[in-house]
Amino acid sequence: MLPVTHPTDPTTQPASPPTTRTQATPPERGYATLSVAAILAESARTYGDKAALIVGEETVSYRELWDQTRAYAGALRARGIGPGSRVAVLIPNVADFARVYYATLALGAVVVPIHALLRADEIEFALRDSASILIVIAAPLLTHGAPGARQAGVPVLSVLEAGDTASNPRLEDEAAAASPLDTYVSTHPGDTATILYTSGTTGQPKGAEGSHFSLIEQVNTLLMSTFDMRSTDTVLGALPLFHTFGQTCVLNCGLRAGATLVLLPKFDGETALRVLNERRVDLFFGVPTMYIALLEAAKKNPERPPLRYAVSGGAAIPVAVIERFREVFGSTIYEGYGLTESSPVATFNHVGATPRAGSIGTPIWGVDVEIARSEVEDSIELLPRGELGELIIRGHNLTKGYLNRPEATATAIVDGWFRTGDLGTKDEDGYLHILDRKKDMILRNGYNIYPREVEEALSGHPDVVSVAVFGIPDEVHGQEVAAAIVRAEGSPVSEEELVAYARELIAAYKYPRVVEFVAALPLSSSGKILKRDLTDRYVQRGAAETGVPE
Repeated sequence: MLPVTHPTDPTTQPASPPTTRTQATPPERGYATLSVAAILAESARTYGDKAALIVGEETVSYRELWDQTRAYAGALRARGIGPGSRVAVLIPNVADFARVYYATLALGAVVVPIHALLRADEIEFALRDSASILIVIAAPLLTHGAPGARQAGVPVLSVLEAGDTASNPRLEDEAAAASPLDTYVSTHPGDTATILYTSGTTGQPKGAEGSHFSLIEQVNTLLMSTFDMRSTDTVLGALPLFHTFGQTCVLNCGLRAGATLVLLPKFDGETALRVLNERRVDLFFGVPTMYIALLEAAKKNPERPPLRYAVSGGAAIPVAVIERFREVFGSTIYEGYGLTESSPVATFNHVGATPRAGSIGTPIWGVDVEIARSEVEDSIELLPRGELGELIIRGHNLTKGYLNRPEATATAIVDGWFRTGDLGTKDEDGYLHILDRKKDMILRNGYNIYPREVEEALSGHPDVVSVAVFGIPDEVHGQEVAAAIVRAEGSPVSEEELVAYARELIAAYKYPRVVEFVAALPLSSSGKILKRDLTDRYVQRGAAETGVPE
């Protein structure tokens, strides 16, 4: 009698050849994923009903902001936006900037922020250069944004446009009709997240590509060991969010930390001080011209906010302004340094250490900042501590390069180091000091003159509100030193008095021979002083006047 066996009994099955399980070849870039959109998604889970954004009387919680973002993402997806698509954003500091920004990133698409002060032709250039396939424009910016989009052949979605009179398809309507995105799309850490255009002071603007990794690692580094930002803080978002400083340090850092951001669509000193007081703001991030405007506003408004922490970047801030701000507001300004190409922060006066006035601090974690010989452009020659040269940067924060501009990328990034174009020194303690931009240096009678030295001297005068020093052509000396000065309201100080004041503080070849009083200094959309405009304005006048009417 045969034994009874189970059909799957291995002893009764015919032998089969041995099999080997093969492991798929891993992709060259690995399996890791990372998305900037995770900042909002994760904080929405953690902080839920807590206020994320406040704009005027509007308050949006973390959960609401993520739900609204997923709805916007659904509408964008219905229009064909997906991984790698470029979406331009022309929106001021309102909640819709955050919604569109994170919605685009959640789809694996690329955000192309457009400066709010650009005109139609400039907007057309950015759209064509970035190959954007859609632009989202806030109603107040349609005047120049819509014509620029038409010129580039790019469709427009509007936000904040009145529904009954809207002249463009409204993102709000399309979001209400679309299925919201469940969660953000997985992206590789090295994928491009943003294309931010540089100011174009040396030619056409260049689009710096920021990766998800660089932007996330920047945020984590800033929150872990650089800034003193807490989930309990209220932060004033006055820096434009289309600019790298506001986008990374305020929006991404603030939401990653779980703070409440009070957004200011348009900055002026009096409004900012009022909002600082009303909202009891703890943290303020600004460029030097904003601090100067707050000091002026404080002369008329005696109320002071409970500022615990203040950060300055974007340009060198005069030591005199730091000292005045401490006296008036009782808050210390922590200065740092960075560029669009470095995501942006490269150095800072770190949390836990007393800031050194006049210094941009030390490199942030994981980033190297050194001084190289500035006249050697095709290689990197490091200089000893204390010697003047060009600041160079390498680390996790660097751009992927300039979009469609391999030659510009190769010029800027040499041997893995980004050449900043800024001149400075590094002392024995590792603290860095910025002297000036290479292009702003003045050459008078063969002597190098750095505008910041002259500006520091003039800023110490009690009647000087703000100052910009720049070079002008001169037949005898090659270049001459000129200063444009905004003086205190009602001040009788003369040009001659300020020249004499500067002569007492700096060498004879450095003090300004031309002083002009102006009502305001020309500023970029990010609050930087446009020295090139001052030089051009002077040259166009064609006369060496010592003063112009305010």
